Amino acid sequence: MSRLGQSHILAIGGGSFRPTPRQGVLEPSGLLRYALDLTGQDRPKLGLLATATGDDADWLLKMYGAFRTWDVEVSHLPLFPMPNVESPREWILEQDVIYVSGGSVANLAALWRLHGLDEAMEEAWRSGVVLSGQSAGALCWHVGGNTDSFGPVLRPWAEGLGLLPYSCGVHYNSDPQRRTLLHESIASGELPDGYAADEGVALHYVGREFIQAVTVDPKGYAYRVERDGDGGVKEFRIEPRLLTT
Repeated sequence: MSRLGQSHILAIGGGSFRPTPRQGVLEPSGLLRYALDLTGQDRPKLGLLATATGDDADWLLKMYGAFRTWDVEVSHLPLFPMPNVESPREWILEQDVIYVSGGSVANLAALWRLHGLDEAMEEAWRSGVVLSGQSAGALCWHVGGNTDSFGPVLRPWAEGLGLLPYSCGVHYNSDPQRRTLLHESIASGELPDGYAADEGVALHYVGREFIQAVTVDPKGYAYRVERDGDGGVKEFRIEPRLLTT
């Protein structure tokens, strides 16, 4: 078990990895180091899920390469064409950190529920496994957010796992559609009040409580967005803690 006796979720708006001079090779950013440090383990077990990309083999290959020099034990769980382990639940519970890729969050949620991964993730979270991910891998832990799962025009989506009782905004400063639609969706009640993160910024929750934002971009911010009682919303900018590694 990880484990500092608490339930952690790190929802990343973008910037989990950065390119290197080597073609096609990525390097984990300080946001991933932060997630791994939450485990309290010297050599944490890192479980990768690329369900949102249809278990894209190229992404998984890049992930194994990205962590090649880090002191972590990396494995992955595909659902296409079938799980690669006898018990996905046991695999999830054995990890110290789960990292979920971006992609289609709607497809991810449907497949996780079909295979019982939604219940396994909640069990793991309660037991101290650190849950993390970027974009779709950030939205999935919340009630919902904005997604392009259904086409290039963003739509509100409220079918997340709901471990966190909030909406979530990702890529908040790089896609102009996202802020506008999140405001509209919260104002209308389609989505609950929530939090959003710029590129390079992550939202850190302990249990169901937002405790801080962290960033690898000095210009990045997080935000709290809530209904104002007059048919609109209020947005509060949150100064994140700058990670130096």
